[in-house]
Amino acid sequence: MLKKIVLAPLILLYLTSIVVFFTDFLVFLALTFYKRYDMKITKLFFGILLFVGLTAYAQNKTFTLEEIWGGAFKTEGFQSLHSMKNGTQYSVLETDKASGASNIKVYNYDTGEKVQTIISSSFLKGLDSFQAYSFSKDENRILLSSEVEKIYRHSTRAIYHIYDVPSKGFFKVSDQKIQAPMLSPDGNKIAYVQDNNLYMLNFVTGEEIQLTDDGKKNEIINGITDWVYEEEFAFVRAFDWSADSNKIAFLRFDEKEVPEFSMDVYGKGLYQKQDVFKYPKAGEKNAKVSLFVADISAMTSDEVKLGDYKDFYIPRIKWTANPDILSVQLLNRHQNNLDLIFVNAKTKKPKVVLNEKDEAYIDITDNLTFLEDNSFIWTSEKDGYNHIYHYKETGELINQVTKGSWEVTDYYGYDKKNKKILYQSVENSNINRDIYAITLDGKDKKKLSTKEGFNNAEFSADFSLYINYFSNAATPYEYTLNNGTTGAVIREIKNNKALSEKLKTYDIRPKEFSTIEIHGETLNMWTIKPKDFNPKKKYPLFMFQYSGPGSQMVRNAWNNANDYWYMMLAQQGYIVACVDGKGTGLKGAKFKKATQNDLGNLEVQDQIAVAKQLGALPYIDVSRIGIWGWSYGGFMSSNCLFKAPDTFKMAIAVAPVTSWRFYDTIYTERYLKTPQENAKGYDDNSPINFVNGLKGKFLLVHGSADDNVHVQNTMQLVEALVQANKDFDWAIYPDKNHGIYGGNTRLHLYNKMTNFIKDNL
Repeated sequence: MLKKIVLAPLILLYLTSIVVFFTDFLVFLALTFYKRYDMKITKLFFGILLFVGLTAYAQNKTFTLEEIWGGAFKTEGFQSLHSMKNGTQYSVLETDKASGASNIKVYNYDTGEKVQTIISSSFLKGLDSFQAYSFSKDENRILLSSEVEKIYRHSTRAIYHIYDVPSKGFFKVSDQKIQAPMLSPDGNKIAYVQDNNLYMLNFVTGEEIQLTDDGKKNEIINGITDWVYEEEFAFVRAFDWSADSNKIAFLRFDEKEVPEFSMDVYGKGLYQKQDVFKYPKAGEKNAKVSLFVADISAMTSDEVKLGDYKDFYIPRIKWTANPDILSVQLLNRHQNNLDLIFVNAKTKKPKVVLNEKDEAYIDITDNLTFLEDNSFIWTSEKDGYNHIYHYKETGELINQVTKGSWEVTDYYGYDKKNKKILYQSVENSNINRDIYAITLDGKDKKKLSTKEGFNNAEFSADFSLYINYFSNAATPYEYTLNNGTTGAVIREIKNNKALSEKLKTYDIRPKEFSTIEIHGETLNMWTIKPKDFNPKKKYPLFMFQYSGPGSQMVRNAWNNANDYWYMMLAQQGYIVACVDGKGTGLKGAKFKKATQNDLGNLEVQDQIAVAKQLGALPYIDVSRIGIWGWSYGGFMSSNCLFKAPDTFKMAIAVAPVTSWRFYDTIYTERYLKTPQENAKGYDDNSPINFVNGLKGKFLLVHGSADDNVHVQNTMQLVEALVQANKDFDWAIYPDKNHGIYGGNTRLHLYNKMTNFIKDNL
């Protein structure tokens, strides 16, 4: 059963219909006058007809892949916004278009007027530009990064300079590129990683200390994470300064026993090169992680023994408000038992202050916040939904701050003056996001955002103001300054009206949001239909999904590049639909974790059922249903085609996982345990094992330098398809990673996929 829950923005469609009707009417009148009256009058009507016809045409431009991937529909936004500690000003990084110089400019929140330019690279000898910046806590020093070189998803290495604001002094931290630099709270020191070793530089004394000396590629890492921690726990800097700037806690990774993975990098030379790195696949050995605390003044570095733990992860470390107490989050390998440990830096003794258990898994976040009394704010799914909790320093629960059958989706911080927590949630429909304030005791909750859609906030340092980032499916990003207490708009900062005006000349195909009942669950769905949709006609259906645990593709937010592609396909006569099935996020832990230990089973059943239910509609051609996805979505689309050959005519799989045995430990074991424990969960839903079911048309795409989902996945599937004597199409993009981009790569890929759809659906 389909149920409409959000009205699509159809005004443009109605206007276009009126124009078409009016045009037809004018043609009728013109022909009538042509027969009965003189030509002077007739010319008048044909002039009007021409004007209206051109107007109608101007609103019917079709999207092209060259425009979509050439950035023609990009939105404007902010770059590197920093709220100044005075709470009344913010800084942004701006680039001078004429000279290319980088400038950090400060503006007043209230008026938007520029106060000053703190720094310009045009006045810095030896630094033409920089790509990012960060302030010390007192804002007297600025860390500038240049020549940034990307490593993996989150990690980079770069050249860094320090700019001293009071003296306008300027110097380079190191002649070599370094990683993950962090200024101390007092602003007088910086710690960073170079060649897998941790260093500390004191600006005042000029003293540089090498805190570790055993770092070695593919063996020992100090102060930054290994590949799998970076990818799956989403952090790189594995060290932190204490509040008094005297101690540094850091992680050490011993990855000598982790199996190596190698990729050929072809480049343009006569011989290819090999990129060899440690990658623990499901069931294999992880790096051995250990915790150290370095005391700068005492010149000591000691390992902290956390207890009798075996085969564990340390996904977060963070100093508390007390400079002698370090917090450590320790997670078992199954990721369903988490201890929050407080370590006394003087005695090196650990104490478990909080324990969380879950039958499936526990998500790791950055929401842990310590208040002045060292009590702390924490988020948890323990009542079935992600909510905010307040605990004493001892780990005793003070109260659950937020409650309800909805999810907290972001934590913005704690306003100590007004004793309020600022957060984002899906309380107003899980396809939307709204901003809320609530007192620490869980009372006086106030919804600050007013527009329906996606609202995100960037609060000032004192929480008195915030910049609201708003969009929905019909409105490109708008940025407003809002009152932090009432949510009232103070002024508009920036909008994308120019893009809105530009899009008025195009045949916009709006998303229609609805729900669909599948296997006893109400699932969110959007649909994009062709112009002049006629329910008496038959249309081919092209489905998109991702379906990974906790994900969400059905969102009331502004377009990404793929959305324009879907509109382009709709302009060519396709109906495009997307449904978030079981296992996706923001509908409670039970719904999200329904796929535990059996990835690719219930999710595939849901997508097949969606295709069958939509295929039963009178305007869908049941013989022409296709599906596509990228990464987890490619795993899904492959399975759908192989397991339901009479339902899907074609599928496209880009960078798919084809067997979870090939994927990393942290992600895979979180949802499936190890292959040794759950072989059935790995093999029963591997597309490799179901190639005999292929009847329709299949396009398989991968980048040869994908460090995340290795091209091995595609090669193994190709071999299985060949041995099953199945016909299929495939493409390998040389030296491209999981994103498959660079130069004309995306344009080429989407041309290939578009042509495949046209030829086979």
